[in-house]
Amino acid sequence: MILGIGIDLVDLNRMEKLATKRFIDRILSDEEKEVYSKITAENVKLSYLGGRFAAKEAIFKAISKGTGFTNYTDFSILNQENGRPYVKTDYFKDQEIIHISITHTDQQAIAYVMIEKL
Repeated sequence: MILGIGIDLVDLNRMEKLATKRFIDRILSDEEKEVYSKITAENVKLSYLGGRFAAKEAIFKAISKGTGFTNYTDFSILNQENGRPYVKTDYFKDQEIIHISITHTDQQAIAYVMIEKL
């Protein structure tokens, strides 16, 4: 059963202006910050941050109302060895699966999320 669907689009030019240490600490989990710190190319760092922000906004839209308060850092958007993103979280109590897709252009990052209950 599908519990929720969310999508978010981020303007990377706007994200570049927001990308302060405080913002990064508020958005990225410790695991994500570790990956972020190893990225050397500034445009790739910006795409990474924008993609993670879009993904978490899409997750929040998918869980919508009635699920309680949560923070951006409650969700880690990580990648499998093949590059496919997945969500690591302790937020859900039951058998929920979060399907996620993230894509980028030079100017935008988009994330789509579908939450399914088994």
